[in-house]
Amino acid sequence: MDLFSPVSLGDLHLPNRVVMAPLTRTRSGEAGIPGPLVAEHYAQRASVGLIISEGTYPSHESRAYPGQPGIVTDEQIAGWRAVADAVHAEGGRIVMQLMHGGRVSHPLITGTERIVAPSAVAIEGEARTPVGKVAYPVPHALTAEELATVRAEFVAAAENAIAAGFDGVEVHGANGYLLHQFLSPVSNVRDDEYGGSPEARARFAVEVTSAIAAAVGAGRVGIRLSPMHNIQDVVETDLADATATYRAVVDGIAPLGLAYVSVLHSEPTGALVQDLRERFGGPFIVNSGFGSVTTRDEAITLVEDAHADAVAVGRLVIANPDLVERWKGEHPENRPDPVTFYGDGAEGYTDYPRLSA
Repeated sequence: MDLFSPVSLGDLHLPNRVVMAPLTRTRSGEAGIPGPLVAEHYAQRASVGLIISEGTYPSHESRAYPGQPGIVTDEQIAGWRAVADAVHAEGGRIVMQLMHGGRVSHPLITGTERIVAPSAVAIEGEARTPVGKVAYPVPHALTAEELATVRAEFVAAAENAIAAGFDGVEVHGANGYLLHQFLSPVSNVRDDEYGGSPEARARFAVEVTSAIAAAVGAGRVGIRLSPMHNIQDVVETDLADATATYRAVVDGIAPLGLAYVSVLHSEPTGALVQDLRERFGGPFIVNSGFGSVTTRDEAITLVEDAHADAVAVGRLVIANPDLVERWKGEHPENRPDPVTFYGDGAEGYTDYPRLSA
């Protein structure tokens, strides 16, 4: 296998194995509608094998950040349709990451009366709201009946994404957001069928993914996981428990025939990640994590040594809209500017230079 060779992930046919990781950029305004600037940003990066969009909220209650886009209203769907059209016009492929923030939010962000989570356990720290930093509230613990509503919201969002012209969807089960909150025994202290054992904590992520696959076709559905990432107070420090939990997730979704599983972990070649790859038995994407920038050599080696079918890359795709061309020709790279990662304008978003003609 070669990083620059084609690969099929379910119904998604990629010309190369460089995947744009989902990257929160907060450029969609108060109404969560992606505009022309967002379309330009993604279209610039259409030469990667696959674009995974930024996390997009499936309900107003699930919004995690000001400026985050949604896929709920007609205006949001229309905005995303323009994004998909722009990417396709440049020959690219794009899937939408569906992200429910859960307790990683505040009513000042969502405009709703409550924040929800598996359990009434708050995050320590402060949310960045439109009026400044405010302590995270204690969330409402979702009832089993309410979980059915959340699941239906995910399905409706997936259907909206496909209606907007996206090639598929990715279920966000990572980075401390709602589905990840269910997986940790620290953020999930339930004693019903969705809490307690690793299998029970894995149940909701499997149910959501299964429902989405049934609605839009498993071959265009992926899921992102980040075992033992220990972010946003979703703590998974017991290796045996984490292994059992993520095995339960993968065993639950393996029969579906998903397009891919994407795993964010600092040791993508390690025993935990590779065990999950073997158990899943289908297309597998790895992302080496937040700790260090994924380098060209690392990405090439991960594919050549058969640790993954594709590699998700974040910061270098932000800074290099033509990263595949740069890597293929061994050209110098632009350096990412973290100061401009989050904002509301073109700076650090659409103004990184391409290779000169």
